[in-house]
Amino acid sequence: MKRFYSSLFLALFTVFFLASFTDTQKVVKQQKQIITGADQISKYLPYLKGKRIGMLVNQTSIIGKSASVDSLLTLGVQIKKVFGPEHGFRGNASNGAKVDDNVDPKTGIPIISLYGKNRKPTKEHLADIDLMIFDVQDVGARFYTYINTLSHVMEACAENDKELLILDRPNPHGFCVDGPILEPHLKSGIGMFPIPITHGLTIGEFAQMLNGEGWLPNQLKCKLRIIKVANYTHDMPYVLPVAPSPNLNTQQSIMLYPSICMFEGTILSQGRGTYMPFTVLGAPALKGKYEFSFKPVSLKGMSETPLHQDTECYGLDLRKYDTDIFVKSKKLNLKWLFELYAAYPYKDKFFDMSYSKQMGNFDKLAGTENLKKQIVAGTSEEEIRKSWEPGLSSYKKMREKYLMYP
Repeated sequence: MKRFYSSLFLALFTVFFLASFTDTQKVVKQQKQIITGADQISKYLPYLKGKRIGMLVNQTSIIGKSASVDSLLTLGVQIKKVFGPEHGFRGNASNGAKVDDNVDPKTGIPIISLYGKNRKPTKEHLADIDLMIFDVQDVGARFYTYINTLSHVMEACAENDKELLILDRPNPHGFCVDGPILEPHLKSGIGMFPIPITHGLTIGEFAQMLNGEGWLPNQLKCKLRIIKVANYTHDMPYVLPVAPSPNLNTQQSIMLYPSICMFEGTILSQGRGTYMPFTVLGAPALKGKYEFSFKPVSLKGMSETPLHQDTECYGLDLRKYDTDIFVKSKKLNLKWLFELYAAYPYKDKFFDMSYSKQMGNFDKLAGTENLKKQIVAGTSEEEIRKSWEPGLSSYKKMREKYLMYP
């Protein structure tokens, strides 16, 4: 009988221990989950009380699963204006499309577009605002325009003595710092700062760099308050809960974007005008070179006039490409540039800017005039990467001063 009770006690203890251990594991797992700045309401809600708020937000600006504007209104926050970046407040404007000022039909709040006639809030816009909030998901690439919008908002806040509260979010490419440093004479709307293609910073860290390096006009300094991401390191994988823009509509496209976006300065389509943008590459002239094909068409809200519209394009299907290769190497993929330039039959047309109004400027996207020349000359990848020094190493050292996360 004693043996029976001993066995029963051991069995019950084991069940209890395993249950407790499982619960502990769940707690540990929960503790290690990434928590965005916006989701840590208790850290900033008291600071918003009694203040008139302006918000730079878009469809990625969520608290839980709800739009942050809607959530904060419910909590009694006085939101006077919403400012929208490229693609608009609700994220439904096409790439590069000008966005007009409007009124949000859901909340009745005035919406000021910063991708139309204004690139930064005016003195009048900020006159009845005590505090600006910036809460937009970035993807960590120099040519993605939200860091430009950040700089314009910081400039306006500094000029008008307004504080900027940043609700920080992870950088899905935070693990990668790679590419040539932008040359000053190539500064444009797709590259404003002397940084590599993938800068390895969150929006909060980038804001600190803008202040610290004196990159705002007239070396202005913006008063910042940053709500950090909890339980985050730069090497952590991060799947974006909301598509950051119409043509980055999958996690695969987001992960491939830094390497593929440079093709916007070539004759090749990156899949704009399909539902698989930035996961395919091709052109009509590659027929016979590749079996895979796709046909760009006009897609409202994504790409109304895509390159090679209504024409079959042949090339690479990267929808199943293992992006872990990129994560492990922490380097941009240049092999597709080498391969497709070699395969394209009309070399003089590959980078020809006069061929189509749809194409961007390859040199401005790359940040240097050298890369195009190196591809044409058949320079090895090793030599190309050497040419990015010492600029890339200097940037990495500078970057360390502004890191908030390991």
